[in-house]
Amino acid sequence: MKKKVTAVFDIGRTNKKFFLFDTDFQEVYREYNRFEEITDEDGYPTENLEALVAWAKEVFDRMMDSSEFEIIALNFSCYGASLVHIDENGKVLTPLYNYMKPLKAEVYDTFYDKYGPENELSRSTGSQKVGMLNTGMHLYWLKYARPEVYDKIKYSLHLPQYLSYLFTGVPVNEYTSIGCHTMLWDYEKKDYHAWVYQEKINEKLPPIASTRVTIPINYKGKIIQMGAGIHDSSSALLPYIRSIGKPFLLVSTGTWSISINPFNKGMLTMDDIYNGCLFNMRIDGSPVKVSTLFLGNEYKLQVKALSALYNVPEDYHRTVKFNQDTFIEINKDFVHMYKWTSITSENMPKKTNIEYDKFEYAYHQLMLELVLLQVKSIRSAIGDEKIGRLYVDGGFSDNEVYIQLLSQYLMDMKLSTTDSSLGSALGAAIVISDVTLEPKFLKKNYSLKKHEPISIQ
Repeated sequence: MKKKVTAVFDIGRTNKKFFLFDTDFQEVYREYNRFEEITDEDGYPTENLEALVAWAKEVFDRMMDSSEFEIIALNFSCYGASLVHIDENGKVLTPLYNYMKPLKAEVYDTFYDKYGPENELSRSTGSQKVGMLNTGMHLYWLKYARPEVYDKIKYSLHLPQYLSYLFTGVPVNEYTSIGCHTMLWDYEKKDYHAWVYQEKINEKLPPIASTRVTIPINYKGKIIQMGAGIHDSSSALLPYIRSIGKPFLLVSTGTWSISINPFNKGMLTMDDIYNGCLFNMRIDGSPVKVSTLFLGNEYKLQVKALSALYNVPEDYHRTVKFNQDTFIEINKDFVHMYKWTSITSENMPKKTNIEYDKFEYAYHQLMLELVLLQVKSIRSAIGDEKIGRLYVDGGFSDNEVYIQLLSQYLMDMKLSTTDSSLGSALGAAIVISDVTLEPKFLKKNYSLKKHEPISIQ
């Protein structure tokens, strides 16, 4: 007899994952893939959407024919801030523009002249001024920079909802995608912001559907409950929200490190805006205070440079374990040595200057400097709330140096990690079920592990 399972596509910027979970939310199958980036019409690197779609359909069709598993539901967890524009026939009209694609200054100037001031718009929408990372700004740019394309758009779908549309044929919008620093949503009015209506951008957005609701679809002769998709950071939060009773902060790590505080009360303050905080959204439309750091991206760039500098294999960094003596020596006369490539900090030097003979020392130095930025991001997300528990999931949860340093600098918090391979996938499976999670869910399903601060003599 086949095992009944829920399938999830968990799409990150780097890794594309497919999971199967049984009825107890135990992972029973996984599959990973990566694709080389392509370029858009301006030569800017971006996701190969065609390759992603082909892989997703091939994997799902293959697993539908499995002799071991019976797929009864499918959902999608994807990175946010990315739109797929389709015409009335469902044809994709543009590349999947990279959310790091720069916009010209005049785009911002005209927008804020009409709808500013900037700080007030950031406060009400829970969004920083971050260019294409604001999908509202993405649509505003497209409307005026490429009107011939914009006019053909029937719907603009966030990536999780586009993947859902591929399997359902039903275009929807969804709260967690609308609310992730898009500049589209007014958190005070609980509706699209006034500027969205003035620009008639709301007409390009499909009806809002609940994240919890599934659509029964006859897929090649079998009825599958299809989810609407969910923003990955909101998905990663869900199992914690449903199984932990006391206030906590979640750091979801990957290309971005997202410090997530679901216990913040009220709107963002101007101090929050100054400190780089913004809102994500829970599945019920309520705000979640977050602080973002381009940690994984910067880490990737720096370890590649270090590998070349020390003439070691590019994956050598994965073998480095935390060394207390190395940390003590670095910390004793600590100075900042790294100039960041994709992030900024007030203490970084004008150029990178590594003073160590060994890769291991340079690596510990790198991790210490990154963790100091991480701690600042965490403190910003916590604000004035009293939160004593910290959970770390995603790619850095199994980086021993990162975790040990984090535990040292956040000794006032109880630090735990969860299985990095699951990331937000399990949340996407849970959200389309009616199951109530038990308190020990994270320990059973997420390989929950507690960490004690290191002892420095």
